[in-house]
Amino acid sequence: MSTTAPLVEAPQLTGWDHIVSGKVRELYVPAGVAPSAAQEVLVVATDRISAFDHSLQPGIPDKGRLLTGISLFWFSQLEELVPHHVLSATDVPEAVAGRALRCRGLDMVELECIARGHLTGSGLADYRAGGSVGGHVLPSGLGEASRLEPAIFTPSTKAGPGEHDENITVAQARELLGEELTDELESLTLAVFEKARRVAAERGIILAYTKLEFGRSRTDGTLMLGDEVLTPDSSRFWDADSLVPGRTPPSLDKQYVRDWLISPASGWSKGSGTPPPALPAEVVEQTRARYVEAYERLTGESF
Repeated sequence: MSTTAPLVEAPQLTGWDHIVSGKVRELYVPAGVAPSAAQEVLVVATDRISAFDHSLQPGIPDKGRLLTGISLFWFSQLEELVPHHVLSATDVPEAVAGRALRCRGLDMVELECIARGHLTGSGLADYRAGGSVGGHVLPSGLGEASRLEPAIFTPSTKAGPGEHDENITVAQARELLGEELTDELESLTLAVFEKARRVAAERGIILAYTKLEFGRSRTDGTLMLGDEVLTPDSSRFWDADSLVPGRTPPSLDKQYVRDWLISPASGWSKGSGTPPPALPAEVVEQTRARYVEAYERLTGESF
């Protein structure tokens, strides 16, 4: 494991004002610039990890660097389909080099754009409850890991810190954002997913689902990809050789942490109202190993 201590707090950076702490990322604007008017921002990926709307302790060493490297790989793969917010990965403060991106300032769309190519997680729960996901009525007889062809767009609300995203239907998204924007988001999300699904498959990885975020450029209103893209935090990656229909395959993402939290080994209950326990050293190490494997298999580079 890396000997570098995880970065879990927002660092102070000369020339930049810290404005927002997310679950994983810290957002900065140039010093003295109003956040709402900033034409560029600095996005710093920490080593924090969250699950079930809780920030967990300790962090995962190198996680922010891994997320940033994977996002950069995907932004370059997808830029012919949709523009993205990244301006530079190198013109950043030295203290956060490798984990920071200098990006365009965006006015974010208040919707989580989720594409599902396999049934699992909350999508499977919705299907079992009513036979549909995101307003899409699906065939009967599907189960864990069933492939969806074509993939489906299943939006959710964007929750604030400590709150929970809620799955909604495409019709409800149209009520919130209007038909034209919702249809554009659906088209872009599915185009990105299908391209990413093919790229991942070439590397022996199944992309089960992913969550994307979009925003409009403050200079010309262009709709573009923001935040992170197709990382083990925002996606479910499975090893293709391990897929058995009806079973949850081993994952190369933070599902490993979720599974430990709800196992008897953690001694914690989701409904207890108490914070989750600290992650044991073995869970931290195994989680990092999964993120490294995802990075190396996707990008073809050693970490």
